Amino acid sequence: MKMELPDFMSYANKFSQSEFAEKISRIAKRAGSKLVYAALILYYTLQSDKVSKADKAIIIGALGYMISPIDVIPDAIPIAGLTDDLAVLLYVLKRVWTGIDPEIIAQAREKLSKWFDEEEINEIQNLFNEEE
Repeated sequence: MKMELPDFMSYANKFSQSEFAEKISRIAKRAGSKLVYAALILYYTLQSDKVSKADKAIIIGALGYMISPIDVIPDAIPIAGLTDDLAVLLYVLKRVWTGIDPEIIAQAREKLSKWFDEEEINEIQNLFNEEE
């Protein structure tokens, strides 16, 4: 069953660095390593001067959607509440993947290790549920 993506670009005005940091640290364990890793890669990619303005715009929309308490499936709903957030983050990550610097991936993995143990971090190996 393929999930229909919400209009996450309408959430671009919800993004702020401080709200991102607060939300990601608050939901890290509940969200799981894949969602946090995808969010961190996008967040660090946003800081890069090697990324186009168009890619930055969709990243801001996706991160704003993740931050917003009002989205298609409210985050407070156990398990299902973050699936739409993960779907949006993975969609955007796939779109901008070729522009992501390996240093950004390393930075995201390092930050991930502060919240997750090695077994949980191993879950990110198949981030897109495909062989890479």
